[in-house]
Amino acid sequence: MTDLAALVRLCPPPPPGRPTTIRWDAVEADLGKRLPCDYKRLAERYGPGRFSDFLSVFHPHGVTEFVGLTGPVPGRMRAHLRKDYDQGTHPVPCDPDHLFAVGSTDNGECIFWITAPDADPDAWRVAVNEARGPRWYTHDGSLTGFLVAVLSGLTRVPQFPADLLDSPAMFEPLTPSAWKTESVVPQGPIDAAAVRAWARANGIDVPARGRIPRAVLDARLQANRA
Repeated sequence: MTDLAALVRLCPPPPPGRPTTIRWDAVEADLGKRLPCDYKRLAERYGPGRFSDFLSVFHPHGVTEFVGLTGPVPGRMRAHLRKDYDQGTHPVPCDPDHLFAVGSTDNGECIFWITAPDADPDAWRVAVNEARGPRWYTHDGSLTGFLVAVLSGLTRVPQFPADLLDSPAMFEPLTPSAWKTESVVPQGPIDAAAVRAWARANGIDVPARGRIPRAVLDARLQANRA
């Protein structure tokens, strides 16, 4: 069974709708690099969206610049990592020129391709940073294989919340018409302790550990805007 077939069985994609063509030649020309075949099949089968209400895979048709494969996020992350790498602020698993952001989590971690060797994208591995710390996790396999391993519970990424799999794996498709700007949690590291303290002070139940529910994050965002 292929990794994509295993992912489809584990986490069904949305039903087929109007066909969407991804011009991979244009995408690769824009990025200046070839992309892994498994990623192309994943993007075509699932479209833009989020896995288990936590992990977003960047897509050529991302509904915002924050989840678009050809948007500014990969370049910004590489510049940030380059600074850490050159100054020794935090450990980086390899030269940042070989790290390309391909996804993110609601807690602020980024998922990267390790783009070495450049000439063989199907051999690229996956790395995950820690939103507010120095830890990295490396997966010796494809992005689709990484999703299968994480969502099946076969692999435990230390940076991810322990309760990630308390609910069955699912995929939530996102479209521009369904995207509500006012409910978007800003991308980037989340100060979990501050969010929990705010929630308790306002009488909102929040788990002491693990993933902070999106409803709590949205409520704090709205309160800060008021």
